[in-house]
Amino acid sequence: MIENVRIVMVHTSHPGNIGAAARAMKNMCVSQLALVNPREFPNAEATARASGADDILAAAHTVEDLASAVADCRVVIGASARIRSVRWPLLAPREAAEVAALEARSAPVAIVFGRESSGLSNDELDLCTHLVHIPTNPAYSSLNVAMAVQVICYELMLTTVADAGPAPTTSPDPAQGRMASIAEMEGFFGHLAQALDEIGFTDERRSEKLLRRLRRLFHRAAPDSEEVNILRGILSAAQGRKSMRR
Repeated sequence: MIENVRIVMVHTSHPGNIGAAARAMKNMCVSQLALVNPREFPNAEATARASGADDILAAAHTVEDLASAVADCRVVIGASARIRSVRWPLLAPREAAEVAALEARSAPVAIVFGRESSGLSNDELDLCTHLVHIPTNPAYSSLNVAMAVQVICYELMLTTVADAGPAPTTSPDPAQGRMASIAEMEGFFGHLAQALDEIGFTDERRSEKLLRRLRRLFHRAAPDSEEVNILRGILSAAQGRKSMRR
């Protein structure tokens, strides 16, 4: 089975889609499933549609929000049916599989699928480091969520099989620390928003879009844990200096 890659389904409304996704995952050797606040689970229809992938359903973790599902991950790839106004690193399915397979060697990776009707919200996309877009017929672009899971897991299996040679033997660069987890990055983003507000840099008209752009900037930079701590130290110092001026 493919290790360290987690399929996350957000607010799935139809239990049959959860079962069909579990079946697709087992077909493609992916075993980790997390469910964010599903409407109905466990459910007999999910079990029926799983068609023997009951072990995937039995081991699935159910959580209240996406942040909890991806907190320990360093890379989170969100599936999006449309191009967004604020640019994320946008990957094709094969590219997403390659990124996931590479990053999963050292830390958990999440691939996130949104609601059947509306996909992922902007707040949920803020937790993603990359987006993946599955090309479809422009005249009929609606893709069932379980089918989308099948496409990505298929590409992931192909990439993993092709990359099944021996692991790299070179020693890691001692100067390169552990890439910050999503939970650490969220702590930093909250601190950043607070500091920008306190120093008067943001306003109600532009703060949301500004913070979303800053999220993309820092996710592209991929700081390690020590670098995030340094950045938070700078923010704390800036906040302290402002307090002393009062």
